[in-house]
Amino acid sequence: MTDELRYERIIGAPPEVVFDAFTSAGGQLAFYDEKDRGWTVHSESEVRVGGAWTILFGPGPGQLYRHRHVFIAIDRPRCLLLSTTETRLDGTTLQFETEFTFEECDRGTRMTMIQRGIPTDELRAEHSRGVPNAFDRLERHIGSQATRPT
Repeated sequence: MTDELRYERIIGAPPEVVFDAFTSAGGQLAFYDEKDRGWTVHSESEVRVGGAWTILFGPGPGQLYRHRHVFIAIDRPRCLLLSTTETRLDGTTLQFETEFTFEECDRGTRMTMIQRGIPTDELRAEHSRGVPNAFDRLERHIGSQATRPT
């Protein structure tokens, strides 16, 4: 058994475009946003080694998860390594490492997310349910940026 959750997606854009979109305020917000369900999301980020990306998200103002990602390494446009602290609705915390890689491939960029240190199958399953939706939203955000007039 492993404590690792791995997810990858091919996004039809070059690594520089995907990396820059993901680290932008709009891309970070899109990754967590659930507008169709009335989701509350607040995002603040300082993209630099030692900087933090803090996201508050959940079904309403009184029910918010908090993710605080501290940037450990930034290698544009190839990799982001983050130390993540998740504060859950019951007030408990979970600490793990999150790595994003951006690899050029025939159809664009293979973006991979690996979360290491998630201690239980139940928590990994919970995280894995939301991750595909997050990638869908990021991909839509990138597409909307590509079609926006300059």
